Amino acid sequence: MYYFVQKLMAFSLAAVVSVSVAHAQSLTFAVVPQQSAHKLAETWPPLLAEISRSIGTPIQFITAKDIPTFERRLALGHYDIAYMNPYHYVVFSHQSGYRALAKQKNKLIEGIVVVHKDSHIDTLAALNNRMLAFPAPASFAATIIVQAKLKHEGIAIRPRYVSSHDSVYLNVARQFMPAGGGVARTLNAAPDGVKNSLKVLWRSPPYTSHAIATHPAISNPTRKRLLEAMLAISENPEQRQLLSQIHFSGFEAADDAEWDDIRALDIQHATGEFVE
Repeated sequence: MYYFVQKLMAFSLAAVVSVSVAHAQSLTFAVVPQQSAHKLAETWPPLLAEISRSIGTPIQFITAKDIPTFERRLALGHYDIAYMNPYHYVVFSHQSGYRALAKQKNKLIEGIVVVHKDSHIDTLAALNNRMLAFPAPASFAATIIVQAKLKHEGIAIRPRYVSSHDSVYLNVARQFMPAGGGVARTLNAAPDGVKNSLKVLWRSPPYTSHAIATHPAISNPTRKRLLEAMLAISENPEQRQLLSQIHFSGFEAADDAEWDDIRALDIQHATGEFVE
């Protein structure tokens, strides 16, 4: 397996979840930057604080400036726990040894193409020879699946990578771009002023969604505590707000084989440069 990296380096953004715990050792929990770092830093830390309290170990929330930076750090095994897209999981479970722990409950992922609500574009064919916005070359549903569909239909487009799903939606909402690739969850999480300016032109078949996976150095007892804490939050009505903030219905245990549908696609390349 190969993974995409950009030549330009970027610094990651980190925000520490401050929790009073008994253990000195901490864990990092990285979230793929589909949305802005500011939004992620508002929505994920309260959930991680509750998981931290439950397992008795500090958890540090981390994201990255852009998806290629996140990919590079996964490749180097920088994160103890990471929420990553399904393509990332297939690549980095193989390359870096990340192990599936959990995923969003009853959730499949679909790639979407969005256009402005007032756009006269009503078919994918109308996008031929147009510039489209995408979050990053190795974004699974928002880029790889969408671009594969366009290629299969013989539709030539010029991709412009804008770092996040939020940036895709903003570019299309402001009509800087005629269309862009995303996923339903991040579109639903977009600000109302942006979301209400868009409509979905096309939707892909469903695939296994994002993985929450742990670094191979994380012990089985720690994995067990983490999973138990996630499942407990999912079953506690008083903690549902923590999940709704990240647009999750709940957590469920995950097994590596669940991503075999992604492996069956035999994705060897994404647009851009690949290194081993």
